[in-house]
Amino acid sequence: MPASESIFARMRAQSHTKIELSRTSKLGNLWRIMHVVNLGMIGGGTVGSGVFHALQQNGELFAKRTGVRINIVKIAVKAFDEPRPYPIPRRYLTTDWHSVVNDPQVQIVAELAGGTTVARTMVLSALRLGKPVVTANKALLSAHGEELFAAARANHTNLYYEASVAGNIPIIKALREGFVGNRITHIYGIVNGTCNYILTRMKRDGMEFDVALKEAQRLGYAEADPTLDVDGLDAMHKTGILASLAHGFWVESRRIYVEGIRAVTQADIRFADQLGYTIKLLGIVKLLDYTRHTGPQIQVSVYPALVPKSHLLADVNDVFNAVFVRGDVVGDTMFYGRGAGKDATASAVLSDLADSALDLILGTKHRVPAFVAHERTGTVVPIGDVNSRYYVRLSVVDQPGVLAQISSILGRAKISIASVIQPEEHKGSTVPVIMMTHQTRNAALAKALSQIGKLPVVKGKPAMIRVENFD
Repeated sequence: MPASESIFARMRAQSHTKIELSRTSKLGNLWRIMHVVNLGMIGGGTVGSGVFHALQQNGELFAKRTGVRINIVKIAVKAFDEPRPYPIPRRYLTTDWHSVVNDPQVQIVAELAGGTTVARTMVLSALRLGKPVVTANKALLSAHGEELFAAARANHTNLYYEASVAGNIPIIKALREGFVGNRITHIYGIVNGTCNYILTRMKRDGMEFDVALKEAQRLGYAEADPTLDVDGLDAMHKTGILASLAHGFWVESRRIYVEGIRAVTQADIRFADQLGYTIKLLGIVKLLDYTRHTGPQIQVSVYPALVPKSHLLADVNDVFNAVFVRGDVVGDTMFYGRGAGKDATASAVLSDLADSALDLILGTKHRVPAFVAHERTGTVVPIGDVNSRYYVRLSVVDQPGVLAQISSILGRAKISIASVIQPEEHKGSTVPVIMMTHQTRNAALAKALSQIGKLPVVKGKPAMIRVENFD
């Protein structure tokens, strides 16, 4: 018997049982067996204290539904007196994460510390001991997911990560289990609450980006350094995880095209509204082609996009998240909820604790694998080769012949214009010109806009935002 399997067997034996009398059944008193599983946590900050609080609040409900009582053994923290939303009694705390992972009484490890360096070591250490790991760490999975899932397989255990994408929205479980019989053709996700809040305030209250960002920071929705959120990196981590899970090969973050929302202006918000659209930061995964020889050819991107106001995603506002999924069998589905915060994330962690504890007790190791590399080949298509419709905004000198010069460049690039708007109310030497294109290659439009930006009659860098019609 492999060493990891013997460890697994010992861990099962360690999960003791209690006989409890249930009085909830209409059929009368029922004797039932209640298993107790020991949990060690790494991280007692926002998410960690949220999980602790949720188990104190609903642990009894959790136990009644699953037949498993989660017993917290130890919680590793940076400092005993660090601020946390919910208090954790001192008797649970340690500053030595090794004592959590290596404790023979600890059967499941929850990594809730964040980061990608020490967290990687923590998770690998637990997996190599054959212990299942629950994590909310999307950055860690984005950077090292392939290695971590391989370690879980090699040591006959599992890595659970529902809380890593879109908070309490069960999108990982849906893709992994609910849609197991579907080839996923499209995923569109509003997966960063900070950006969604900023864009909502820009549209609803007429704020400029900088003002909306400061408001988000004041309310605690954005960090003092908002780079990870507003430059699209947080959404990139989550989108890469969804793409990998949906298409069966690991998508490296360096393959994902990323564009944040700093360049979105109040003018773009207003003109998009006039055209019947709302601007949202989307994480996008599209199946562009598939053959047995090449495997899936997919687009994986994060960028602000014009979303038709008639689409459900256009009505997802403030800090809420939503993920739209299209499968070849199920058709269109959408998941909606809070995407971050101590309680929303804790809810997702508890879901993973239920799965990991039941897998452990039943000896299944994993009923549905956390990640299956079921495609030997697969490619992320470069953004330059992706076709889309585009919104283009130019600031031009108000004189005859300007549109003719612009149209000439676009014509040579074989880019077709669907419509042009030149607002009459603008005064001064320059005026905005808004164009909507038909489908065209990203590389072709980028090259054309570079040439247009060099025209003496064009002032400032041309702005371009992609249009998603969910066809």
